Amino acid sequence: MALAHDVYTPGHLGELTQVIDPQLVDAVLDETGSRERRVRLLPARVVVYFVLALAFFERSSYQAVWDKLCAGLCGIAVARPCASSLSRARRRLGSAPLRRLFEILAGPVATRAQASSFYRGLRVVAVDGTALSIPDEEAVTWRFPKHGGEVLEFGYPLLRLVALVECGTRALLGAAFGPDTTGELGYARRLLGQLDASMVLLADAYYDAFDFLEAVTGTGASFLLRSTRKRRPTVRRPLPDGSYLTTICAGKYKAGRGYGRLEVRIVEAWMTVTLDDGTRRTELWRLMTSFLDADRYPAHELIALYHCTPPVAPQSQRRAPSSRA
Repeated sequence: MALAHDVYTPGHLGELTQVIDPQLVDAVLDETGSRERRVRLLPARVVVYFVLALAFFERSSYQAVWDKLCAGLCGIAVARPCASSLSRARRRLGSAPLRRLFEILAGPVATRAQASSFYRGLRVVAVDGTALSIPDEEAVTWRFPKHGGEVLEFGYPLLRLVALVECGTRALLGAAFGPDTTGELGYARRLLGQLDASMVLLADAYYDAFDFLEAVTGTGASFLLRSTRKRRPTVRRPLPDGSYLTTICAGKYKAGRGYGRLEVRIVEAWMTVTLDDGTRRTELWRLMTSFLDADRYPAHELIALYHCTPPVAPQSQRRAPSSRA
């Protein structure tokens, strides 16, 4: 045990220690009160790196992941804990140090030279969500209930995850997750504190709700997203590049505010999508944005931006797509 502790304590466990400094891990353990109170075969610092490695090798067993971490420690006597010991060590560690470590490390990393990470001086970020199947165990289902009909439950419990990332680098700026009984917008609102006036947010059609866009605007950030098909915006003022200004309204009346209104710009274009199997389909895309100035933010640039493809040709050499069906 002493040998194992001497080897692991300096932080020489796998290449993760080259990315996440062991001293940072120690500081997080101290801050969250998660450091071990006695010498163990699996010190808290080691368990932090082990849990991080589980995310990289999610299809491997506990012991297989442990072997991968220790593969580079040639010539050193290394303990090989059983799966139950690794499980108990993970439970002792808890979630607090991992959460704090994420809060410290998450954030933008792109420089101005990074392709697809900036548009006209604004950092390009994107939000999206997914659902993940999790173990069908009683220790989990109390928090993440299974879906059920009138008679039977079915399928696996689901966890909903929404992440805010920096385009170009895919660096995580923030993440929120929980039971899938809460929709993506509910979790996305928890990430709004990561936005500011230096950013433009990209999102899919699900995020075009008035309340969410109003909240994004309140952070100072700009937005560019697809609009759902159910929206049929009225052309309030056509613009030279074929886009137009319109107003979206809140669905509910609020005392003292009336029906909330938000001025946006719409860019409509026919897009041809080619799937992996070679199938091609053409459909109308309606982009909604807070970039209201067509001269400064031309339609063809916004379409390219939504695909995270920075436009490089001068505007005079490019033909703006038709904005109307």
